[in-house]
Amino acid sequence: MICNICPRNCGAERTGTKTGGFCRMPSVPVAARAMLHQWEEPCLVGDWGAGCVFFSGCNLRCRFCQNGTISQGNVGKTLTARRLREIFQELIAQGAACLDLVTPTHFTPVILEALGNEPWPVPVVWNSGGYEKPETLWLLEGKVQVYLPDLKYALPGPAKRYSAAEDYFDWASAAILEMFRQTGPYRMANGALKSGVLIRHLILPGELENTRRVIDWVAETFRPGDVLFSLMSQYTPQPGAAGNLARHVTKAEYRAAVQYMENCGIVDGYTQERTSAKEEYTPEFDLGGI
Repeated sequence: MICNICPRNCGAERTGTKTGGFCRMPSVPVAARAMLHQWEEPCLVGDWGAGCVFFSGCNLRCRFCQNGTISQGNVGKTLTARRLREIFQELIAQGAACLDLVTPTHFTPVILEALGNEPWPVPVVWNSGGYEKPETLWLLEGKVQVYLPDLKYALPGPAKRYSAAEDYFDWASAAILEMFRQTGPYRMANGALKSGVLIRHLILPGELENTRRVIDWVAETFRPGDVLFSLMSQYTPQPGAAGNLARHVTKAEYRAAVQYMENCGIVDGYTQERTSAKEEYTPEFDLGGI
């Protein structure tokens, strides 16, 4: 296919055997791990964990990516739509609270084929970096119950500096509005998120102003009860990190962000203890479950 799935609009040729585009992936899915994952937000984990499939490749180049081995290192195994569907079924049989598709955007057509047309017994979660085209998301309507986008940046400077996507906010904000159009206000049952949008924001060291602008947009765009918001402190310096990225978020930075969130009236969602910044929260990408 000639790929224009994401905002990069590469126009690259991607086939079952030929990689291409910014994501450097073929058209068929490549994944590095399928597992029950305990470290998502509580409303997604249930008793046994979220049924995560970690896809390889990405349309961002985040210098702080904790999954860099697969997002930029091309680690993973090629899957057919049939095998991917089997993996979904295996995760559900293991007790998965949801099907958590991690960084799926660049494989949208084959994931849709694997999902099929019938409803699944657990919510399907689209867990993405937020850098999405609304017209690609249109294809997911009725197939995805929960959208789990990052909103990494509201400012173009850090978006360009850290993820090579100066236009990130323009696309991510439009994508989140489309996600909300599809799902409507979030719906919970017995502590589990059944449908809706859960926006994540990772605080970066030294980038409090960016965090404030993200919070401003969420508070100004949505009413209480519309979306959930997860303010994350788990930034972990990656090998070769320099400058602010070489350190963790400080207690003062995180306290300031939480206070700002509360002052803006965002009460639906989650905050993290700073002890969440641990390397062991990143799984081993050893092709387990694939």
